[in-house]
Amino acid sequence: MENLIDNSYVMVLIILVVNIVYVSFLTIRTIFTLKGQRYWAAFISVFEITVYILGLGLVLENLDQVQNVVAYALGFGLGVIVGMKIEEKLALGYITVNVISSNPDIEFTKMLRDKGYGVTSWFAYGMEGDRLNMQILTPRKYELNLYETIKTIDEKAFIVAYEPKQIRGGFWVKQVRKGRIKKDAEEQQEQKEQ
Repeated sequence: MENLIDNSYVMVLIILVVNIVYVSFLTIRTIFTLKGQRYWAAFISVFEITVYILGLGLVLENLDQVQNVVAYALGFGLGVIVGMKIEEKLALGYITVNVISSNPDIEFTKMLRDKGYGVTSWFAYGMEGDRLNMQILTPRKYELNLYETIKTIDEKAFIVAYEPKQIRGGFWVKQVRKGRIKKDAEEQQEQKEQ
């Protein structure tokens, strides 16, 4: 009898883990697909479907045991979370950040360019007067560093961010290759640790 309970627990654990892995692959594959990375998406889908078949087979063979169905459902939910966490760590692609400074006299654009960010700026007029409007492009992995930099320059700045579908032209790609943004991000991390 104890052997049966052990096998039951092992089966539930296996189904849970298999589904977490499957849905993590599913989430990552979907993100690669949306970003136009078709070869990576296809490569990941091979593993995704293999794991899916194994997990579904285990549940269908033991459909009379409700705990297996519960483990499958929980694994699905947890897999979404794990997949999203993995994607956050990968930080694929770029982010465009629109910033409206509360003070147009701040040398905002220069300060950001000195740190390696691609910035296009123009003056605008808001409800409370003159503003400096900027559009900034950065790799997603440096997004939080950009927000910290913006906060240190102008704590009252209005920020809106979105992911561009396509990027073409401009000087900015060369700047990223030089690693200026990466260097600034590393310096910010060192300052936080001190």
